[in-house]
Amino acid sequence: MKQINTAMILAAGRGERMRPLTDVTPKPLLEVKGKALIEYHLERLAAAGIERVVINHAWLGEQLIQRLGDGSRYNLDILYSKEETALETAGGIIHALPLLGPSHNESHFLVINGDVFTDISFAHILANTPLKISCQGNTSLLAHLILVPNPPHNRDGDFYLQDQHVFKQIPKSINATKYTFSGIGIYSSVLFSHLPQGKLRLAPVLIDAMAQKRVTGALYQGTWIDIGTPQRLAQLN
Repeated sequence: MKQINTAMILAAGRGERMRPLTDVTPKPLLEVKGKALIEYHLERLAAAGIERVVINHAWLGEQLIQRLGDGSRYNLDILYSKEETALETAGGIIHALPLLGPSHNESHFLVINGDVFTDISFAHILANTPLKISCQGNTSLLAHLILVPNPPHNRDGDFYLQDQHVFKQIPKSINATKYTFSGIGIYSSVLFSHLPQGKLRLAPVLIDAMAQKRVTGALYQGTWIDIGTPQRLAQLN
């Protein structure tokens, strides 16, 4: 078994709903209790044994580089994936694939939205993922998603969790609960390696894999907040 030692933090979004705060500051650098959102992620990733973190950036990305540097202060090796314009989640991951693992073999990596606040243990996620990490690229699973109870701003949820698998749709005869995708997941490079470069959302890619029963998930019921508006940030602080 090969340990996952690489993570990606998604930090390229413009943060339209967070304006005017994000007119001058990239959303992952907004502060909670005097510390940037993204720094909470970096500290938890280092504690989980992650060695390399790829951060994509577009809007005000130079501020991220100036603030975080090469990652040495967090005991990490930080690499940056520049996007001229934000490529959406899947597009950003595809663009960063050369930094996330060897192109000749299947690789696995943890991906985290840069604008969420959570106390989740990344070490626990990595230790309990059902993705079979091997050097032969013979895994049948493509993604493992962390779901959370639906917050007030997403009461209808995103995906169903049934028998540890995640689905967009299930038969009405099955009694299952729909949860919200936390923006935290472990992915196989195979999920993206056949897709073209360019702007691409993650949801359609995941839904295709769900239809093949190749996406698993787990429910996390601890602290998780999507910092989507200035009001939510103020409440958290």
